Amino acid sequence: MRPEITREIVSGLKQAGIDLVSYLPESWLHDVYDVLLADPAFETVLGTNEGECVGIAAGAWLGGRRAVVIMENSGLRVAAEALARLGMGHGLPVLMIMPFRGDLGDPDWWAQAHGVTLRPLLEALRIPYRVVDRDEDVARSIVAAWTTIHASKYPAAVILGQRVCQ
Repeated sequence: MRPEITREIVSGLKQAGIDLVSYLPESWLHDVYDVLLADPAFETVLGTNEGECVGIAAGAWLGGRRAVVIMENSGLRVAAEALARLGMGHGLPVLMIMPFRGDLGDPDWWAQAHGVTLRPLLEALRIPYRVVDRDEDVARSIVAAWTTIHASKYPAAVILGQRVCQ
């Protein structure tokens, strides 16, 4: 990932007041993890799966914290039950940031299923999302998504397109 995008992501998190990051490693975002782990403004929690990361972020919300889940978009399928139960069932918001693996032009065969299922799954779960394809929209999209989850008490996602991630 280009350093300016890493800075935009971290800036957006800080502008939104996020202080806790629940994550699973993701190859396109590894530079972001390095910066977050080194920045004392963030507490980072490595999850064992994406559903657990969602639970950590929702629990942080209940404790008055501002949290984000950063994961690969394949993790959305793993996290679907937690998102439905906590969002639909209990009104607990979770902000997710993930790259758009499997979008048109992704050269990795294994990522194709991630791209095919991403939007339909977000829509089935009624999770609002924004696909960000322009560098200058990264930070403001994170802030907008935080505003949405705070107002709606429901999850939202920022999907980083390939033009941003590479």
